[in-house]
Amino acid sequence: MLLIVDSTNRALEHKAMRTMFEARKRVFIDLLKWDIPALADRFELDHFDDVDATYLIVTDTEGEHLASARLLLTTRPALLDSLFPGLVAGDVPQGAEILEITRFCLSPGIGARQRRVARDVLLVGLVEFALANDVTTYTGVAELPWFRQIQTFGWNCCALGEPALHRGQALVALRIDVDASTLVKLSDAGIVSKAVAASSACAA
Repeated sequence: MLLIVDSTNRALEHKAMRTMFEARKRVFIDLLKWDIPALADRFELDHFDDVDATYLIVTDTEGEHLASARLLLTTRPALLDSLFPGLVAGDVPQGAEILEITRFCLSPGIGARQRRVARDVLLVGLVEFALANDVTTYTGVAELPWFRQIQTFGWNCCALGEPALHRGQALVALRIDVDASTLVKLSDAGIVSKAVAASSACAA
């Protein structure tokens, strides 16, 4: 199941949010060793997790987190322009039609097939959300190997500047342009919208 959580329903999706913040702590702090704080040694969240953030959360049939991404407005300070503007050659893309993807997270500890299905549900959901909300562009920051993987998903994705080292990791600022052809491009790359239906069948 794909949930879209924002200020209008955030209190109603407490289980999905709680398990998402728990998964983010396990992935970004425990596995990837990001130097960021954990809340109560259990959750990962920062000051961007505020009322203006929107979350796409893939859950299993019990409401447990499988995959998620956080979307930030670029009409106010976001992660790219606040922390990594040097990754962009020129101006940081900003506007009502541009959102920043952050905290793309796949839950550890689930099988490879379920991870792939959850990832596909999330990717298709990101495109469908953009098309439904007049979003033409996503921006973001990724470690170089992840950026190269993002480029294989079939959509129009390019670097906004040259990679740069940050705490020993090569980071890239990226831009993804979304239009009516993007879902077809994802499908041609093997990322299909029917994965949304499949997610309920394989969830454990």
